[in-house]
Amino acid sequence: MTDRGAAIVTGGASGIGFAVARQLLTDGWSVLIADRSRDGLARAASDLNASGGKLKSLVFDVAIETEVVAAIADCERNFAPVRGLVNSAGIGRDVPFFDTSADLFRSILDINLVGSFVVAREAAKLMRDHGGGAIVNISSVSGQRGNPGRTAYGASKGGVIAMTQVMAVELAAVGIRVNAIAPGPIDTPLVKELHTQSDRATWLRSIPQARYGTPDDVANAASFLLDSRRAGFVTGHVLNVDGGFASAGLQTPDLG
Repeated sequence: MTDRGAAIVTGGASGIGFAVARQLLTDGWSVLIADRSRDGLARAASDLNASGGKLKSLVFDVAIETEVVAAIADCERNFAPVRGLVNSAGIGRDVPFFDTSADLFRSILDINLVGSFVVAREAAKLMRDHGGGAIVNISSVSGQRGNPGRTAYGASKGGVIAMTQVMAVELAAVGIRVNAIAPGPIDTPLVKELHTQSDRATWLRSIPQARYGTPDDVANAASFLLDSRRAGFVTGHVLNVDGGFASAGLQTPDLG
C-alpha cells in the first residue's frame, strides 16, 4: 500500500466524515480525524483502527480559530506530512425564513463557512511547504437550490462553493487543487434527526434515483478528488453526489 501522506478529515467522528476517514485509510493515507467531541473521536478511532493504517485524533472546534491554528500547527509532529484535507464538519437546521434569527444565521456560517476557511488556510500552509496537495470542501445541493427552510444553511453552503472556486484559482500556483462535493440527502445521523417521514417523501419524489445516498457514496467521491493520479487536472469543480437531484426538472408520475 502506497503512503500518500496525511489527510485531515474534519467532522471525522461520525457521518460523512467518518466514512471519508475509513475510505482514506483503505486508500493508503495516514488520516487525522478532527472533531470537537473527544468522546466521539475516541469511539471513531476505536472503530477505524480495525481498518488498519495510521490514524491520529485532533480535538478542536472549527468555529474557534485559535484552537484550529494550534491543532493544525502541531498535527504533523511524529506523524506524516499533510497533503490532503476534507472539510466535512458542519451543522444544519431547517428553519423557516421568518423564524431564522441573526444569531442562528451567524452560528451556521461560523461553523460551515468560516470554519472551513480557517481549517483550509492552515492546512494549505502545510501543503504549500510540502509542494502541494488537495482540498475537498463538503458543500450541499442546498447551496445550489432554494430549498425551503435552508436560508442560513443554504447561504453557508453556497459560500463554500464560491470559496472553493476562489481557492482553486489562488492555490493552483502552489500545487494545491481545491474542489467541492455537493451531496444531496445522505442518510447520516444529522439527516435522520432533521428529516421527518414527510420530508423524506418530498426528497424522494425529487431524486431520479429514488433513494437517499449513503456516507460511503460521498467518501468515494472524496477519495477520487484527493487522488492526484486520478484527478490531477480537476480543480475548482463542484461534484454533485445527489442521485440526479440537481439535474432533474419536472418529475412525472410513474405511469408503469
